[in-house]
Amino acid sequence: MELFLFMLERVGLIIVFAFLMSRWRLFREKLFQEQGTKEKIWLIIIFSSLCIISSYTGIKIESGTIHPLNQMIHSTINAEEAIANTRLIGVAIAGIFGGPLVGVCVGIIAGIHRITLGGFTAIACGVSTILAGFITGGLSKRFKIRQTFSYKKAVIIGICAETIQMLVILVVAKPFEQALQLVSLIAMPMILMNAFGIFLFFMIIKTFIDEEERTKALQTHQAFSIAQQTIEHFRKGLNEESCQTVAEIIKREIKVDAVAITDKNGVLAHVGVGEDHHLIHREIMTALTKRVLEEGKILMATSQKEIQCPHASCPLSAAIVLPLKVQHRTVGSLKLYFTKADSLTGVKKELAEGLSRLFSSQLEYAEIEQQRKLLKDAEIKALQAQVHPHFFFNSLNTISSLIRTDADEARALLIKLSTFFRSNLQGARQMLIPLKNEIDHVEAYLSIEQTRFPNRYEVEFIMDETLFDVQIPPFTLQPLVENAIYHAFKNRNEGKIYVKVQRVNDKLVLLTEDNGCGMRKEQVKQLGKRIMQSEQGTGTALWNIYQRIHEIYGSEADFHITSTLDVGTKIMIQLPLKATRWE
Repeated sequence: MELFLFMLERVGLIIVFAFLMSRWRLFREKLFQEQGTKEKIWLIIIFSSLCIISSYTGIKIESGTIHPLNQMIHSTINAEEAIANTRLIGVAIAGIFGGPLVGVCVGIIAGIHRITLGGFTAIACGVSTILAGFITGGLSKRFKIRQTFSYKKAVIIGICAETIQMLVILVVAKPFEQALQLVSLIAMPMILMNAFGIFLFFMIIKTFIDEEERTKALQTHQAFSIAQQTIEHFRKGLNEESCQTVAEIIKREIKVDAVAITDKNGVLAHVGVGEDHHLIHREIMTALTKRVLEEGKILMATSQKEIQCPHASCPLSAAIVLPLKVQHRTVGSLKLYFTKADSLTGVKKELAEGLSRLFSSQLEYAEIEQQRKLLKDAEIKALQAQVHPHFFFNSLNTISSLIRTDADEARALLIKLSTFFRSNLQGARQMLIPLKNEIDHVEAYLSIEQTRFPNRYEVEFIMDETLFDVQIPPFTLQPLVENAIYHAFKNRNEGKIYVKVQRVNDKLVLLTEDNGCGMRKEQVKQLGKRIMQSEQGTGTALWNIYQRIHEIYGSEADFHITSTLDVGTKIMIQLPLKATRWE
């Protein structure tokens, strides 16, 4: 029991070592990252030092008696003496985390050192220490203990290594009676305490790693929470309004003393301490920020002098300034300020770096989205500006014929054709127009078509005129009516079309319904979703409408087609009665 207590005291040194090492980032990185030659050399030095210290601080044993602890460190051991120590803990951990090479090297160094200390078990302990390096390194690699972090397997390996040491002492140490007496005294305390030391080392390292992982998880959660709150604002780009809101969110979530955001030219937002002189609409004052914008690197300051604010009484004493980048170009900076230098912790630094990357991604996405919208605008305007050549020439032929028989009707029809073309040009220039303009476009088109084909079909309008000022995308209703005329009554002499405009809850509903020939279910499923090639047409008009309303309104818009063969077709568009994201 006495030896158990003394061994437990020595294990305390291992606990202190493990605690200190767990706080050393360099050690943790070398312990768990892919280990090259440099990393292995570092681990050999660290664990060899631990083993040597464990040998020096061992407990002297002579003739079955534990010596009083009149000194802590033993540089030499008499020929009749031996030492009980925790040396194999360092060898075992070296082999487990460093693999066979590190385990063997540490075992050799620790073994040779033990031999130099002397004592009748010097050779036996030295040889067993070297064997322990081979055994722990080999078994650790086989069972992948470092990857799985299995402390149970590690403890078993430690017990095996210490048991082998006891056997080697019995075989090698002379005289045998003295060796047997020693082993009977130290075997259980050393096996159990060294296993316990390995267990504690693992648990301390694992606890810190788990704590670090939890911290990183919280940081990630916080960063994504902030990113989620700011994405809608950064999608508008770097401007004063969006940056002011973003700065307020960051200050509230991270709890810093001040937050500032700049572009390349000046301050767009400053929230918190220093608002009285870090003003927006001003050029960038601090030299630190100018350096970040020029170099594109994260820079820190821990004093007013490093911040280099020209305002003499500026209370800001520390800062981290991060570049905001779009496609590898620095377009601005994010600045976190502190009134006390010790408030700039490593946690806040890592969080700020994560936010910088997230915000840069948001700004890059916003720029790509803007470019995509511009391209989409160009595609839409090109489609909108197209006029079916047959319709154009047929209209002219109809007007030409009327001139001879009914000049007034020809003049009225020419005005309608002018209205139709004017609506086409207006739609090509604007993304949104009043609903009344779209209705005029439909009526102009119908006037021309009904003159060409009198009494072939009837069109009935059901309108809520209070909605006429609502802004909608151009060419939303007219192509639906045109489709009905060209396809619904292609093989019929007469038919009826209903055009309805109404409010349903907070939605504007545009509906066309005909009693025409209808379509098969397979056609209905594809219409609007993609362009098709068929005898009946390509479906480009419906695809164009579907694409535009979903570009403008997103999931708030609905485009629905129902059709029954030989019964008719109904097409319904629902748009939100509120500001669109294009405005």
